[in-house]
Parts: sequence; C-alpha cells; structure tokens
Amino acid sequence: MSTLLGGELPVNLINKTYIPVLTCCSNGEISLEEAIQTALCEDKALFVVGPGGSGKTSTLEKLFINETQGQQIEKFNHVFYFRGCDINSLEGPISLDAFLQWSHIPQSSPVTNSENVLFIFDDLDKYIHNLNLPDTDLCSDQNQITTVSCLIASLLYGSLMPGASFLITTKTTPDLDLVSGVYLEILGFQKAQRDAYFNKFFTDPEVAKDALQHFETTLGYYDFSRLPQFCWTVCSTYSFLINSGTKLPDTLTQLFVHILAHLIEKIPQKDTKQSIVMAFGKLASYCALGSHVDFQEDKLVEFGFPSEFSPNDFLHGYGGAGKVVYSWHSQLIQEFILAVSVFIGPTLESVEMFLENHKNHTKFLDVFMSGLCEQVNQKPLEDLLGPFNPEQILDFKNCLKKLCEEALPGFDKEDHCHCFHLLYQIQNKDVVKDVITPSARLGLSYGDLSLMDYVVLNYVVMGLGEMEQLNLYGTSCFTEEMAEILAPAMALSHNIILSQCLFENGAVSHLASALRKGITKNLDLSYSCLNEIQFKSLCTGLSNCNLQSLNLSSCKLTETSCEDLTPALSSTSSRLRVLQLFGNQISDQGLKRLCGALQSPHNKVQELQLQYCHVTAASMEHLSTALSSGYSQLLKINLSRNTVGDTGVQALSKALQHPLCKLESLSLSDCELTEACCPNLMEALMFKHCPLLQLDLSVNTFGQEGALLLCNALKRPGCPIEKLDLVRCELTEVVFVALAAFLKRGSPPLKCLSVGLNKVGDQGVYHLWEALRHPSCVLEELDVEMTGLTDSCVEDMCAAIKASKTLKKLEVQNNSLTDISVPALVRVMQDSPNMEELNVKYNDFGEEMFEIFETVTKIRY
Repeated sequence: MSTLLGGELPVNLINKTYIPVLTCCSNGEISLEEAIQTALCEDKALFVVGPGGSGKTSTLEKLFINETQGQQIEKFNHVFYFRGCDINSLEGPISLDAFLQWSHIPQSSPVTNSENVLFIFDDLDKYIHNLNLPDTDLCSDQNQITTVSCLIASLLYGSLMPGASFLITTKTTPDLDLVSGVYLEILGFQKAQRDAYFNKFFTDPEVAKDALQHFETTLGYYDFSRLPQFCWTVCSTYSFLINSGTKLPDTLTQLFVHILAHLIEKIPQKDTKQSIVMAFGKLASYCALGSHVDFQEDKLVEFGFPSEFSPNDFLHGYGGAGKVVYSWHSQLIQEFILAVSVFIGPTLESVEMFLENHKNHTKFLDVFMSGLCEQVNQKPLEDLLGPFNPEQILDFKNCLKKLCEEALPGFDKEDHCHCFHLLYQIQNKDVVKDVITPSARLGLSYGDLSLMDYVVLNYVVMGLGEMEQLNLYGTSCFTEEMAEILAPAMALSHNIILSQCLFENGAVSHLASALRKGITKNLDLSYSCLNEIQFKSLCTGLSNCNLQSLNLSSCKLTETSCEDLTPALSSTSSRLRVLQLFGNQISDQGLKRLCGALQSPHNKVQELQLQYCHVTAASMEHLSTALSSGYSQLLKINLSRNTVGDTGVQALSKALQHPLCKLESLSLSDCELTEACCPNLMEALMFKHCPLLQLDLSVNTFGQEGALLLCNALKRPGCPIEKLDLVRCELTEVVFVALAAFLKRGSPPLKCLSVGLNKVGDQGVYHLWEALRHPSCVLEELDVEMTGLTDSCVEDMCAAIKASKTLKKLEVQNNSLTDISVPALVRVMQDSPNMEELNVKYNDFGEEMFEIFETVTKIRY
C-alpha cells in the first residue's frame, strides 16, 4: 500500500493491470498508444497534454521502455528518453554525449542521422529552468559543453541535431515556439476502461462488479475519476476496506478519511502523529498560497517535521541524496490534509478569513471541511489524532449557513451548485432542510451542469423531500446517465422544465419512469427534439402518472406521434388536463386521432393548444363531434395559425350550439376567416346555452359587415362573452360604434377587449372612451395598440380612465403620443387607484420624459 496515493509503478502496471488511456483526435477517441505511433510517423513534434496521474508515463514506458512489450517505432533507430524531474539534478556544463547517457533507453549504436532520432521528454513541465532562450544563446555544435537548459532548448528549436523528432508530455500546454507540432489531450479512462481496470484489479468478478458500481454512483462523476492514478487509489482503498469488512465511502471526504487514517497508522512516531499532520497542513497552505508545485526537502525541516520522519507515503520525491525535490501526489490529498489541520489545530482568529485567503488557491478545501464537520467522518481521524476543535467546527458551520443564505436566493447556478456540493459532503438531510430556506431560488435553470453537479442537486432534492420546480432548460444533451442520476429528483418535483433540450433515447425512459413513480404535475418539453422512439417511451409514462399539464410545443411531432399519445389520453388513470402541441406537424390525421381520445369517457383534457399544427377544415368536423360527444372535457382550445377557414368555422359553430359542449375559450386567430363565416359564428353566439366566455378572432378579414354581425350577436341578453380579441381585423369606425354600444349596455359582461392594429384613429377610438365613462360598462382591460392615436385623444382618454370604476389595464403602445401628453398621463395614473397598468411604449416620447414616467410605477414606457 506504499503507493496508495501515487498509483502503481508503471513497470508493475504494465504486467498487471495496465489499461490503455484514451485521447481524442480527428478519428475520434482512440488509445493514446495508437495516437502517438500515428502522429510520430507524420510529424516532427508531438505534445501529449494531461494532468498528473493521467497515464502519460505509463503509456511511454509500455511503448518504449518495457523490454517484453515495448513497441519501437520503425521510423526511429534511436530513442532517447528523459524525465523532467531527473534532469533537474544535472548541474554544471555538460556535453551532448554526456547528456544522452542519461537516457532511460540504452543505445546499441552511435547516432549517424538525426532524422532517425526521437527525443522523449516526459513531464517536461517539471523541468525547473527556462527553455525559451534567444537564438543567440542556442548552440549548434554537438561537441560544445554548455548548460542542460541550453542543450534541451537547442534540441527543441532545431539548432542542435536538426531533423530530430520530439515527444513531449506535460500537464499543461508548454510555451515553446516550435515551427509545428501536434497536440494530444489525454481523456484518461472512460467508463469502458474503468470497467476493464476494476476487473483486472479485483480477481473476484463479483467483488469487481460491486466495487465498480459503488465507485460509479459515488465518485465516478468527478472529472478526476478518469485518471488512472485516482482509480488505483480508489481500488487500493476499496480492497483494504472490503478485506476488513468496512463500509465503502459514500463521498469524497469519506474516501480521504480512510486514506489519511491508513497513512497516519503507518507513521512510526506514535506521539507525533498530530504534529506531523499539522506540519503537513502548514506545508499544504504554503504550496497552495504560493502556487508551489515542487519544493526542496529543506522545507520539511522549516515546517516542523521530525528529522527522522520519512514523508514518502505522503509525498512524491525525486532527485539524488541531499537534493530531493518533493511534490504532492495530488491536489486532493494536499487540500484534504489542509482541511484536517484546521480542525485539529489551535483556534483560528477566523475560519471565514482562512477560507477567504485560500479561496482562489484551492478547489476542494471547503468541500472537505464541510464533510469533516459531521461526527461520523471525524471519528476515524480523532481516534488517531485526538478530538477535533469544536470551536473551529462551529465557526465553519456558521460560515456554511451564511454562504448558503447569501447564495441560494441569487441567480448564479454555479453558486447554487457550490452550496449543494458542500451539503452533499455532510450527508445529513436535516442540515439540508435547515440551510435551504424558502427564500432559496431553486427554480433557477440548472441545465448543462456536470454529472457531479447533478448528483449533488439530486441529493438536495431528496433531502428536502420535494421540489417545486426542477428547471433543466437548455440542456445541450440530456444523457441517459444524467437522467438516471436525476430520476429520484424528477420523481419528487411538481414541475419539470426540459425545454430546448436534446435527449438520448435512454434518458426519456428514465423520465417516463420518474413520471410514473413521482408527483410531477407539469412537464415542459417545448422546443426539444424527440424522435419516434423517444416519444413512444415518453407516452408509456403518461398512462399512469400524476401529470396534469404537458407542453410538447415545437417538438417535431407528427400524426404518428398522436397515435402514440392517444392511449395515454384514454387511460383510466390519466390525469392530464392541459396539452400543448403548438408548432408540430400533426396535420388533420393527427387531430382526428386526438379527437378519438377526446371522446373517451376516461379523457380529462380541458385545454388543447394546437397553434400552427397544419390542421385544416378537413378535421374540424371530427373536432366538432368530439366537443358534442358529452365525454369531452375541453374548456379551452387554440387553433390559431391554422387554415381552419370558413368551412371549418361552420363545423365548430354546430358544436357550440350543442347542449353537451362545454367549450369556454376558442382562439381562431390568423385562421384565414372571412365575412362568409360570420353568420355561422353569429348563430352560435346567439344560441341560448352557448358556453363561450373567451373568443379570439384576431388577424382575420371579416370586413365591416361581418364584424357588425358579430356585434349584433354579442348584444344578445345573457351572452356570456367576457374576453374578445379582434386585433388586426380591418375594423372601421362603424364597428367601433357598435362595440361601444354593447359596452354601455353591460351585455355581454365584457371585461377584456383587444382591438389593436385597426387604423381607426382618434375619432374611432373616441367611442370606446365614451363607453368607458358609462356606469354600466364593466371593462377591466382595453388594448388599442397601433390604432393611430395622437395627442388629441389624451383628454378623452384621461376622462375615461377617471370615470371608469372597473378599468385596470390600458394598452396604448405603438401610437403617436408625444411629450405634450406626458403630464396628463402621469396625473391620471396618480389619481386613479383602480388602474394597475398603463402601457405607453413605443410612442413618440423624448428620452427626458422617461425620468417623469419613473415617478409612477404603474406606467410602462
């Protein structure tokens, strides 16, 4: 277990558990070995970039050093292999020949042609000297004795052994101005590689399966889980815990509690364990704040380590005797030990200030401190180091609560996720309920988060017991893995927003399952791409769930989709009340299929949105039949932007005269209607039991005579219409006179009237101002946008506003009102308590008027 943190040594790994890591190139994801061999056959310089522990050195050793499996590339007769950490120990002037003797690969013959030479510089980022030398400082004579940095720079820049090839591995992209080069970024282990690795590490297949499953559901969502070194650490720890009968860790904090406890137990100086961990904490802080990746061994003495203590189990050392350079095996262990040292050390002046100082230098410090606040995580370390400082624990808990109280009411999803990560490490649902107060803005969009972010989000929702709204709007690819993680959260969410998302097939299956098991009432999938397989899968979840509202607007559905949807609507357990299908090509055949479901005695749909669904008059007879069936529960239907036409209105008018029809709201906006349909509409509106309360006929060409027929119908005593939309219907002043007439009568009890985009001018709209002043008028909302109003109408408008006892909202935007009207508009809004909003946007006001409008919050400008 001595290599618990550093990973298995490459030479052993090749013969035991070696699994090729992946990289990404033009051919997709391939093994790093294959990518290196292909690139070196074509290019002179190759950079392999990846973090520590990602498998760079292991791959190179397998390709070029291991005697039994090494695969020399035929292009090269000579391969020289150097490690950045080793060449740091070379001092003084040196010749090229002497430098080449340091190669890890012995050469059997002298170099005669540099074109056949490959130089490998592994972990070049660990070389501590500058390689960006000016051209004048480079050398070209192979016999010249110079510094190591000059030799390496001269080789890289081609002044020495021109034509040679280079393979360089680094943690980050190097700052070297080579003429050309290929860059390979290491992806590490994907799921398939991790599976193979665990099966090689654990000889018992069942143990390997259980260990991998646990890893994938607790730690496998972190980015660093792709690192072979981390997988080695996890497998080694799991193996130790399994053999000792100990429960496997549920969080990153718990994993490192076990790791650190194991390392502390190996410290032979029993009385100094706490002081050694405190020394490591000081060293960790020094490295973090100073961005020190490496440090000389004399730092160990400076920070208080006993002279006889060997840090090799905790740190990675390289170099000769007396010149050893150390580095942390990973940032994770560095920050974990720092977190532990805070809680076992003396009381700090302020934990909050300590965290603030380290904020931009650490990534997991507060995460680990959060996890260590829980007693169950403290105990294994307290048994070895003594009790944690209760004042520090309490101080941190107060910081955590303050952080969440400030961040969660905000709109930054990264801040939200950070709080969730901290709560997740604690693994105490009572803390979740205590910290996340009603002020938290959890309806924020959490689309396009990392997998680990979804793990912690799911944990928080489960801790709360339910979620008002789970918003995943705009997720670029909602994968099966994401859906599986979030399935419990989805099942506990009243509203789920997945609009503008792309789905993997398996993701929809998990969503459907969550709907069947959960409490979700509203699901928004608008503008998401659902293929036929995905939609079928979704429909299986609709037949037996609590869903009451489903938004499938612009989801590329077809008439076939309606066939899949029909059984769900007809199911005995269906609770769906609202179905939105706007912007789908369901066509007449699709609507006919839906109408079949609407006639089912089990159907409960009350609202159907069918705008721009490519339906025509051909399917209106079927819809009329459904509405008249006695089983239809439809109260609201929107057919806007379809070619319903006059013939279609004739069919719908029959339904409106049927005593079993319950329809209260009908929208036929932009349906290519003409004056010819008005007699049918008039007949329906004149029907004694017509149920309509809302009627939208905007963007149609009725003409004056057709509109007057409608007005005459609305005068019928007992007509129930409360909301009427006649926007852009080419209405005339004569029609406005007729509208004003029934407004004065208070019959029908019209509360909302929209007649914008009808160019009748001040004279036409005057009749409506006059009607508003009448005591029988009950109008609450009036829209006269773009009707040609000028300043001349303002006196009448203000008089109408003052006189009306019911008017709450007036829309006069997009007209020609000017600065002259502003004082009167401001006064009338200040003096009219019943008015809630006056919209004057896009009129001809100067910018200086906006300051005046700001004094009245009820004016929108």
